[in-house]
Amino acid sequence: MDMSDFGERDGERRSRLLPMNMTASISALDPEACYRAMQAKDARFDGRFFVCVSSTGIYCRPVCPARVPKRENCRFVLSAAAAEEAGYRSCLRCRPETAPGTPAWSGTAATVSRALRLIEEGALDEGCLEDLAARLGLGERQLRRLFLAHLGAGPQAVAANRRLLTAKQLISDTAMPLAQVAHAAGYQSLRRFNDAIRTAYGVAPTEIRRASENRAGSTIRLRLGYRPPFDFSRILAYLKGRAIPGVEAIGENSYARSFSLSGASGVVTVTPAAGANALEARIATLGSTQGALPVRAISARLRRLFDLDAEPGAIATALARDPLIGPRLEQAPGLRVPGSFDGFELAVRAVLGQQISVKGATT
Repeated sequence: MDMSDFGERDGERRSRLLPMNMTASISALDPEACYRAMQAKDARFDGRFFVCVSSTGIYCRPVCPARVPKRENCRFVLSAAAAEEAGYRSCLRCRPETAPGTPAWSGTAATVSRALRLIEEGALDEGCLEDLAARLGLGERQLRRLFLAHLGAGPQAVAANRRLLTAKQLISDTAMPLAQVAHAAGYQSLRRFNDAIRTAYGVAPTEIRRASENRAGSTIRLRLGYRPPFDFSRILAYLKGRAIPGVEAIGENSYARSFSLSGASGVVTVTPAAGANALEARIATLGSTQGALPVRAISARLRRLFDLDAEPGAIATALARDPLIGPRLEQAPGLRVPGSFDGFELAVRAVLGQQISVKGATT
């Protein structure tokens, strides 16, 4: 393979792989470019698409360590939900549940993006599609059409996929009792949870737990993937100057904060994961919780806080020619736009920071 494909023409190839405005249909994926990215196992493409392998019935990330399948056995889709909808099982080696967020989930039309945020918060775990469509101000049929056009799967399939991948990650990475895993992932019963895992992975949850090397104890550990490069130290420096006393604590290579969500309270600590393009979040609960731990909500908030779904390659390509930003970005690759764990905290700090000062706003 000619590796120059990922050199000077990389920006052009990635623009063909997925349109920058992300409003085109899933047919916009360039299968040949996707296959070359998979052959190179380039981490920059992780989460941008998934590959369904017809010879095994498995779907993988483009960085999967397994042998690259033959081109004729590969089908490429924008989201893990689309792969599940097509009848493929999640790979146990590359673990799609730990992939960075696909751009299809963050850059689509405003209505779909809002729907995805609501689904991530559990809108379809207890509610129905009709209620979700009503909150968005459109009909069920129109909502389904939008999801199929942008993600290749309907809203309910996307919600099922998010529950499944969250459950898989909790089974593999934590020592939570399986009943708690089921509720934290959004399943309404243990039976539905067991059936979903057996259908998706061909084995019972206990078999996955037994095969994992989990030694997490009572602390829940989650891996939050990103596309390199990632300048974690600069984000920490930004957050340190705005840390809320008694709520946030910023170390040399760590971020910690307290939280209180959905009847559960605790502390989450984030550090770089060893040997992986990922951050590791450790969640420790305080006292007795009055509901299921909102693992999905915490994960989504951390992804927004550290801008983990950003695409450094696309950002560098877009800003390289800017006379002011270009040179600075070249000296500090991997810059992200810091977000916030809590919208209310951000709003208060922004208002007070404008009226008084950033330092004063933190108090």
